[in-house]
Amino acid sequence: MSKENLHYYIETYGCQMNVYDSEIIASMLRECGYLETRKIDMADAIFLNTCAIREKAEETVHNRLVSLEYLKKKKPKMLLGVLGCMAQNLKDSLLETKPFVDVILGPDSYRRLPEIINSRNNTRNSYVDTRLSKYELYNDLFPSRKEGVNAWISISRGCDKFCTFCIVPFTRGRERNRPIKSIIQEVENAVKLGFVEITLLGQNVNSYRTEHGSFPELLEAVAKVRGVKRIRYTSPHPKDVDDSLLQVMSDNRNICNYIHLPLQSGDNRILNRMNRTYTREKYLDLVKRIRNYIPNCSLTTDIIVGFPGETEKEFEATLDIMKKVNFDSAFMFKYSARPGTKAEEYSDHIVESVKQKRLERVIELQRQTTLMRNKMLIGKKVQVLVEKESKKSSKQWAGRTDGNSWVIFNKTNENIKDIVDVIIHDAHGVTLFGDRLFKKELANEIN
Repeated sequence: MSKENLHYYIETYGCQMNVYDSEIIASMLRECGYLETRKIDMADAIFLNTCAIREKAEETVHNRLVSLEYLKKKKPKMLLGVLGCMAQNLKDSLLETKPFVDVILGPDSYRRLPEIINSRNNTRNSYVDTRLSKYELYNDLFPSRKEGVNAWISISRGCDKFCTFCIVPFTRGRERNRPIKSIIQEVENAVKLGFVEITLLGQNVNSYRTEHGSFPELLEAVAKVRGVKRIRYTSPHPKDVDDSLLQVMSDNRNICNYIHLPLQSGDNRILNRMNRTYTREKYLDLVKRIRNYIPNCSLTTDIIVGFPGETEKEFEATLDIMKKVNFDSAFMFKYSARPGTKAEEYSDHIVESVKQKRLERVIELQRQTTLMRNKMLIGKKVQVLVEKESKKSSKQWAGRTDGNSWVIFNKTNENIKDIVDVIIHDAHGVTLFGDRLFKKELANEIN
């Protein structure tokens, strides 16, 4: 097959780590002479970069593969691949039920793509490689990024926490960390490409440790890179948030006053069953310390309801912490049993109807809290990074505060990537609405 005018198409499922991996994959495909297409039926190579964190994500990919089988029959020379966590976790099922898939590669095997593509001229064999590596960091590969405002940068791969509900240590392997020098080089490259916001990624981003420094030292080094207007990171583990990290955040204006702090459950017995390594008391104490260091810090979280054995009283303990902390927003899920995890082996799983009712209650509580938190900003001045045109009007901008809230305001003379002052005048749901403030108005406001 000639490589002239060949095109690739990547669909990405799951977390931002998968988005980053897709950018690495795209970089390798371009090195092989492929161009990106947004029309899947025009592609000569299609890759689904998958997630296995929840059962629904796997079902989505299985259904997508069924819908792509017709395209594979129509274009038998087309390369069809399943990459990422689902490939790692369900390779036997894919081999058995989806024989038309040509390539199955786990998260540590993407380097094989050029070899596979180059050998397609000589063979039509399937390729499977889901071996986990103790060393693979893709440290020498820089992602192929689309133009934008925010660049996601992976600082580590894998996880050593082994929460009993989580499949990540089995699909992405043990934790290993990139050198600080390599990360800073990628940040500098991203700035040269026009990105002004950097988000550092890791399964437990703040457990980062190297011989040249830990996460606070890395965060401070990124903050010193010229041209970086904003810095975020996700997702930290509560156990690894310490005073040195909070001090670095407090000392550097371009580090956002925002922490995503996964709670999962508000009950100590359930937290212990989850192997979360903290108690509700330690979590609440950490929230207090965060707000002492960073008074205006926005806090978001992850919550799982219906974990095996969770009683109604234990579920109520989660609602209680939600009311005490008043999270700005939350990702909320029903527990989903994942094969090979310890939690799957518990005998006291919660029935689906109970899980659903509990999920509806936490969603409603968080909806009310988010609206309350947003209404507290009415009449306040916030700084907004202009990111894109509003979906509802070409005359308005959409941007985020450093607390990660979306703000809609009328266009004046600002451009995308500018940080501007906006006064909030309304809040609906998760969205804020405001008006641009100029220097003259700011002076009047001060007087």
